[in-house]
Amino acid sequence: MRGISLAALLIATPALAQQAQAPAPYTRAIAAGYKAAVLCSAMFIGGRAQADVEALELTGIYPEYDKIVPTLPAEVNRAAGMVTVRFDPNLPPRVAAYRGETGCTNLPIGATVPSVGTTPPAPAPADPRPWPLGDALPKIAFQAIPAVERAFAGGYQGRTTGVVILRENRMIAERYAAGFGPFTANRTWSVAKSITGTLAGIAVKAGAVKVDAPAQVPEWRTPGDPRSAITLDQLLRMASGLHSATAGNRTDAIYFGGTSVTEEMTQWPLEVKPGTRFRYANNDILLAMLSLRTALGEDAYRDFPQRALFGPLGMRHTVAEVDWRGNYVSSSQIWTTTRDLARFGLLYLNDGVWNGARLLPEGWRSYVTRPSGPQPASGFGYGATFWLMRGTPGVPDDAFSANGNRGQFVVIVPTRGIVIVRRGEDPANSNFDIGKFTADVLAEAK
Repeated sequence: MRGISLAALLIATPALAQQAQAPAPYTRAIAAGYKAAVLCSAMFIGGRAQADVEALELTGIYPEYDKIVPTLPAEVNRAAGMVTVRFDPNLPPRVAAYRGETGCTNLPIGATVPSVGTTPPAPAPADPRPWPLGDALPKIAFQAIPAVERAFAGGYQGRTTGVVILRENRMIAERYAAGFGPFTANRTWSVAKSITGTLAGIAVKAGAVKVDAPAQVPEWRTPGDPRSAITLDQLLRMASGLHSATAGNRTDAIYFGGTSVTEEMTQWPLEVKPGTRFRYANNDILLAMLSLRTALGEDAYRDFPQRALFGPLGMRHTVAEVDWRGNYVSSSQIWTTTRDLARFGLLYLNDGVWNGARLLPEGWRSYVTRPSGPQPASGFGYGATFWLMRGTPGVPDDAFSANGNRGQFVVIVPTRGIVIVRRGEDPANSNFDIGKFTADVLAEAK
């Protein structure tokens, strides 16, 4: 320590400590992208107010961003369909831009702000057709289900924003938190994985893909690439054997960093033999959707979710978003309403048939609920993009669900003819108890 005075140390130490605690530039960039993406989609698709989004959707988020996001100034330009968030004096702000039918796209870190944008349209009005094709409900009082009241009071943890319960085609309960309603779209998070599995089923029915055939990922076609043998089934069952930076639902570079699916997902190597390990990861579902892009071709892929699923089911308030290279980020970035997810659940309750027409192959519900691949070490089992609730106290063994971060759930109970949709904006480490809620609803619904 020669040459450094005590006074200099006393001055330098707080500065060094502050520097050590400051978030890394990349962390600030991701936090800014998180804020831009959520504000853009929640406001321009979901119809939410900026102050409300900042108070709810942008609180209780991943810990490394939770304290940074409120400090970053956001500018919302609705006429241009853009949200910009400043994070670094030497780089352009992070940009989320509205792109019409594919919602908001997060531009790469360092991208300049576009000079023109797309003005978001006014929210779609209620569909006057009778439920479930439209939004007109029969004049019958909803059932009093105490579990719904408890959910909004925090009885199962989390922050509930919407609940819809169906018995067969009839809605028997519906409730929303302040600031939400039947036509307010939330981010699905990983419920989108089950939607992707459903799109894969539609592609199977059309003869475009086979689940037991290798996934069609162009970057794996070089002779000698061992990943070329990974099947679509293994991707849908989280059994690819691929390595990734993290297990679980963290692909921040794509979700909030502006990195594309084709840049990030296709470069991970094998870690174990495909089909021998369950590892829940966004990678597998993003690759499954990428393989559909190859199989369907660009023209058919461009509007595939809307044309093949959302449109037929009357999911008029649902938007699937893409990255800046046009890949659907369908492991998480689908925005939809509670009612539209009830329609999605109803498709499975009716075994893939909608309004008299078969949308999914015969036996697809059995396929997605069959635990034929490697299984999670604990908790719910896993089929093909759906969770299996067998063994949950008070819940029939045929119950299965689509689950997403921050408390998104679609539960289908075929033997009871019940669909339960619960939406939330749950803080980190406040997990909604979907098993207990499902059991209570089943016990209380008439």
